[in-house]
Amino acid sequence: MASRKNGVARVASLRYWQVEDARVAVEAWKASGERLPAFAKRHGIKPRRLRQWVTRLEPAQEITFHPVRVVESRWEEKAQGDPIEIVMGDGRTVRVPPGFRIQDLERVLSVLSVLGGGAGC
Repeated sequence: MASRKNGVARVASLRYWQVEDARVAVEAWKASGERLPAFAKRHGIKPRRLRQWVTRLEPAQEITFHPVRVVESRWEEKAQGDPIEIVMGDGRTVRVPPGFRIQDLERVLSVLSVLGGGAGC
């Protein structure tokens, strides 16, 4: 434990961090069980700096896309039912009222995907 504290003190004093320096600080923070701002303050590290390194060092989470297909049959039957909600990949929600034409829905989703940088449903 003493060597970890010494490592964090050494890293905290550095103006620039290499990946291994940041790894020492991030691992010490995770092992401490403290909230990030409290740990950073106690060691004289800017919380933003530590947060950025936590993000950089954590492996990227894989995005999973699910296949979707539009089925035109039974659309008229659904027209009298409840509205449909479509949640886009970026969190935006499209509410489709009963009787909405499939062609209009396709245009709306096309525009949203262009405006949202290609975020899928």
